[in-house]
Formats: sequence, C-alpha cells, structure tokens
Amino acid sequence: MATRTTLDALNAAIVACRRCPRLVAYREAVARRRKPQFATWEYWGRPVPGVGDARARILLVGLAPAAHGANRTGRMFTGDGSGDFLTAALYRAGLTSSPLSQSREDGLRYRGIYLTAAVRCAPPGNMPLPEEFDHCRPYLVAELRALRTVRVIVALGAIAHAAVLKAAADSGWTVPAPRPAFAHGAACTLHRLDGVVVMLLDTYHPSRQNTQTRRLTPAMLDRVLRRAVATAGLAQ
Repeated sequence: MATRTTLDALNAAIVACRRCPRLVAYREAVARRRKPQFATWEYWGRPVPGVGDARARILLVGLAPAAHGANRTGRMFTGDGSGDFLTAALYRAGLTSSPLSQSREDGLRYRGIYLTAAVRCAPPGNMPLPEEFDHCRPYLVAELRALRTVRVIVALGAIAHAAVLKAAADSGWTVPAPRPAFAHGAACTLHRLDGVVVMLLDTYHPSRQNTQTRRLTPAMLDRVLRRAVATAGLAQ
C-alpha cells in the first residue's frame, strides 16, 4: 500500500517540476491570459499532481491537463468537458462521492481509484512532444511503484495506453511482446516484479471530439469501468 506521505512527496516534486521549457512557458501564459469566463479565477498554472485514494485498486491514466481545465483548477479531470463526462461515469461506477468535479475545494472524494496522466503540464494543441513524455515518465513509474494495491489500469486513449506500457517496462514489469495496440474495450495483462497481475484496460478518451461525435458514449465508458471495478475486486 502506498502511504499518503509517499504520494504527497511525489506530488510535491511534480508540482515543482520545470524540466520542459515549452510546457512551462505555455502553462504560465495560459494562466496569465485566462478565458473571459474564468477571469476571476487564480489559475493553477503548474504541473498537475495525481489525485485519489492512496489504497487505490484502479489507476486511471489520461494524456495531459487541459489548458483551461486542470491547468486552471489544479486537479486532474476537473473544470472542463472531459472531466465532467468522466466524473459522472466514475460516480455511476461508485468511484467518486459526487458526479461533479469543479474545483480542488469542492469536497469530491475518490474511492478505490487514483487519477494521473502521461504528462503533467498543459501542452500547446493538447499534444506533448516526445521528449516531454520522456521527461514526465519517471513520475508515472514512481506512481506504479508506490500504488502497490493497484490491480487495474484504465488508459484513456492510445497515447495513455502507450505511456503505461513504457512506464511499466521501465518499472521492470513484464509487458506483452509485441506490445498490444490500443483498442476501446481491449485488455492485456502486465506482471509486476512480485508476480502480481495487473490488467491494462483501454477506453477512448472522454474528449469533446469523442463524446460529441458519440465515438464514446456514457454506456461505452460505463461498461469499461464496470469491468475495471469487477476485476479490481471493488464491490459497488
């Protein structure tokens, strides 16, 4: 089991990170400019740490914070359309205390799940560079090592899927060869150094592009999360 102290120390290191000059410049510029509807907000404007249950049995991995979502609120999947869609689904699966995720101070609690991302800073055009993924991967590796109770990893999209496989390999885990391609609803097994089996479960990312075109529907995401909950042994 990860201790809260371990995760707090890791998250403090994430928040202080300035390894990627392009991302530092972008996230801080966005925080200064702001959107008119968020003019009264004091933007977070820093790397966004992981959040959730230190005894999580499910780890959910996204791509990166949204410029006016988590880069504004300072919490993963909080303050934008993707976060709204995802949090409602997590609530239906019994993994959050509320279907709404609006700010760090909204009282939302996570049950059995920890949320993180492949890259911790909002990137221009929602697309980090390869070296930015490389710079951030040690944080995901550290989370995989710290969250010892995790039995299921849910990857939101193909990029998160690839990031998880790379981080798992860097952690010394056994990953399938050849590495499996991303597909919504697909699953593969990873083996930790202690022999524990962890399922990697894929879903389309809950971006507006996917949800508004119904490439990803609430029912589709619900099925993936129900499977995650059942595999992780979390009773609803």
